[in-house]
Amino acid sequence: MTDPRTVDAVVVGAGFAGMYQLYRLRELGLTTRVFEAGDGVGGTWYWNRYPGARCDVESMSYSYSFSPELEQEWNWTEKYPAQPEILRYADHVADRFDLRRDITFDTRVTAAVYDEARERWTVTTDGGESVDTQFLIMATGCLSHSKLPEVPGLERFQGPTYHTAHWPKEGVDFTGQRVAVIGTGSSGVQSIPIIASQAADLTVFQRTPAYSLAANNRPLEQGEIDEMKAHYREWRDAQRTSGFGVPIEPATRSALEVSDEERRAKYQGAWDTGTLTAIIGGYTDTLSDRAANDTAAEFVREKIRERVTDPEVAETLSPRSYPIGTKRPCLDTRYYETYNEPHVHLVDLRKTPLVGLTETGVQTSENAYDVDAVVFATGFDAMTGALSAIDIRGRGGVALKDKWGEGPRSYLGLGVAGFPNLFTITGPSSPSVLSNMIVSIEQHVEWITDAVGHLREHGLTTMEATVEAEDEWVAHVAEVGDATLYPQADSWYMGSNVPGKPRVFLAYIGGVGAYRELCTQIARDGYRGFTLRGALTPA
Repeated sequence: MTDPRTVDAVVVGAGFAGMYQLYRLRELGLTTRVFEAGDGVGGTWYWNRYPGARCDVESMSYSYSFSPELEQEWNWTEKYPAQPEILRYADHVADRFDLRRDITFDTRVTAAVYDEARERWTVTTDGGESVDTQFLIMATGCLSHSKLPEVPGLERFQGPTYHTAHWPKEGVDFTGQRVAVIGTGSSGVQSIPIIASQAADLTVFQRTPAYSLAANNRPLEQGEIDEMKAHYREWRDAQRTSGFGVPIEPATRSALEVSDEERRAKYQGAWDTGTLTAIIGGYTDTLSDRAANDTAAEFVREKIRERVTDPEVAETLSPRSYPIGTKRPCLDTRYYETYNEPHVHLVDLRKTPLVGLTETGVQTSENAYDVDAVVFATGFDAMTGALSAIDIRGRGGVALKDKWGEGPRSYLGLGVAGFPNLFTITGPSSPSVLSNMIVSIEQHVEWITDAVGHLREHGLTTMEATVEAEDEWVAHVAEVGDATLYPQADSWYMGSNVPGKPRVFLAYIGGVGAYRELCTQIARDGYRGFTLRGALTPA
């Protein structure tokens, strides 16, 4: 019987990345342990159970492509899937491929230390278990380490508090209550209309307004499901070669070289589809030229003014401090219309900053708001937070969080110099959060699996990014990012939402298709930029 404390690979996280990685490692014949902090699979869709939680990529695209049989047997019910349906899908995948027998639930990995002499990792959990492994694969997710607002008195409030990323499984009934929601990012935009439909009084505290498009969500018709299933292979190929993992007609012209009428018609068509990338990717320069970007931004602000009856409230909800697309845009269902309800109030924290929580509610610089419950929709320490929360130590005992003290450094978002056989699925400096995550997850898992298979086939034991390749990739990611408008926004893309976090563009904007081809070529070149070694070969 195999000792579960000595395995070929440890995978941290049982979301879509961890589940697929387990499936592929099994195909290679590797003994694998997966550790998951929750008591079920699903990752972000396990934790984010807040009312209104829904994916902003269409369901038939936001799904695994590795199994044609799975594609054909699963039937999505809505254009944009809600959290419960996505979690049912994750559970179905885990059952169909018998994944749970290798997953240890309710267990958090707290540390991982590399032993240079043995060329193996020792992984420690919060339950005190230690596991010895050759490969350590982090499937911890880009948006999984939540954060609270940086204000005093959070513990003083005497009523219940909730964070959208840690919503109770049994749900919350706000009927008849006075509720405060702090934050208007994606989780706020999605949950506020639902909370407002229950609460007697709802006060929303907004620091930075979001650009949100009407999702125009609807049930899927059987005819369109059948059509997609008949051509799934072609669609998947188009996903893999697209810019964002969501195929759209490639832009060929500047937003500034067409007439106002033509441009407006294009934006209206994009709005009607309810697809985020349709507006952002409609013209070649939307994300690189501020004047071009302003045309799309003003179109969305015009839609806000149409949807909100009070002009002052509409203006407060209209973003003007950053270009559209440079903070995560949102898709909503009656978000703006919610502010037309007499019991819903908006507080602009730019004008009256949040001071903190009191025993009875929320205090701003000008007013006190007594409430019965507080909801924090304040997001995540994105991309690096979940990795830095684990004490990962590579060569010489160097901690990953220390190496990343001035910003994350990796090669391709897959490997880190000084950390042999450590792989990060959709890690920082990869397209990840700027893409359809399932497309990026599958590409990373397949690349990692092929790399591990290459090592085994050639009698090699370790794979490690070189310092030179890492430096070149970090510089390239920054150069490409600086050519866009992303650095003009204070966003979690830039790490700006976490005090003290280095302000660095955390993702790669070069495009999913181009990135995939680069990774493929690097593998064909014998894993250029990585050092591959045999057993106990001197460094």
